[in-house]
Amino acid sequence: MQLSFLRPICAHSGPWTSVYLDASRDTHDAHPALELRWRALQERLAEQRADPRTVAALDDVVRGHEPMPGDYGLAAFATGGEVVLTEYLSAPPMKDLAAHGPLPHTMPLVAQRREQVPWVRVLASRTGADVDGVSAGGVPRHAHVKGGNQYPLRRVQAGGWSHSHWQRDALVSWRRNAGDAAAATADLADRVGAEVIVVAGETRARQLLAAQLPAFWQDRVVQTDAGFPAAGAKQFAFDDVTVQAIAEVAAAHTDEALDRFGAQQQVGEGLDAVVTALQRGQVDTMLLVDDPSSTERLWIGPEPTEIATGPEELVAMSVTRPQQVRADAALVRALVGTDAALTVLDSDQAPDLSDGVGAVLRYTDASTPARGDG
Repeated sequence: MQLSFLRPICAHSGPWTSVYLDASRDTHDAHPALELRWRALQERLAEQRADPRTVAALDDVVRGHEPMPGDYGLAAFATGGEVVLTEYLSAPPMKDLAAHGPLPHTMPLVAQRREQVPWVRVLASRTGADVDGVSAGGVPRHAHVKGGNQYPLRRVQAGGWSHSHWQRDALVSWRRNAGDAAAATADLADRVGAEVIVVAGETRARQLLAAQLPAFWQDRVVQTDAGFPAAGAKQFAFDDVTVQAIAEVAAAHTDEALDRFGAQQQVGEGLDAVVTALQRGQVDTMLLVDDPSSTERLWIGPEPTEIATGPEELVAMSVTRPQQVRADAALVRALVGTDAALTVLDSDQAPDLSDGVGAVLRYTDASTPARGDG
């Protein structure tokens, strides 16, 4: 998971005010319920002595955001009277949360967002296709393709001397239209950096389209009957197939990160080792077990790589005023500051991972701590 979307907040000094809340508005009593939830969070922020100007800026966002259909959440991060980052959450947070401190409380957002797999999906027909895609940054794109061959498109059933001629011409038209759709699909896939292409629609149309995609994309294609109204399919079935295809790609990325970590020679495991690696810019990808109940703390200085398990180490690094913060917030800031990636794990995915954290390293040398080093 790339964390570049957090750069706007990690580049600013604090203190930070972070808010997560259920912003759903689909029921008749949703608006007063949102008002009560937000008022409770404001009270918590007042207890934490958050800047009133910053709370007022968050109030504008909470009350004035564009509502989404269905159940959803809202995450917002503000400092100095300005909201720097706002993100919609695809589902309400597990609980409403308001935090004020030296760093933004980013881990709930990262854990819920998980990896953003760029994708493209296509609904193909004899005449062309509708192509949708989403980049890793969540930017949606759409293309409607009308093939250049609109006649003939039906394979006639009547006999006669022209029967085979009409059949052949219809197939040629389908194939050419599928070629136009394949070209548009490949172009959009290139632009969003797609890792999976889901192709649905009329059976022959989608088969022709998939077959004409460039070889680079062939291994990334998933074909499905879902999404073809004439076959009785529904939109939600197409959505389900797309979500499943994206989830499989994300799971493969997690497996790859775990495999790379396991292949290392006894390095990069445990909080002490990971903190040391972050100080030195050694981390390529950090593995972190999501634990909202964690009370683990670390010490930080102004720079992302000024991170330590105790204040004395930072003082030795010429940090004059070390601050103690949530460990996950400090780790995420250090990852963003060193252009490292993050793989968020469930507890059952790495039950033996020391301290619930490890790192795939960019390099090792003689001074890299090994597992078990005291």
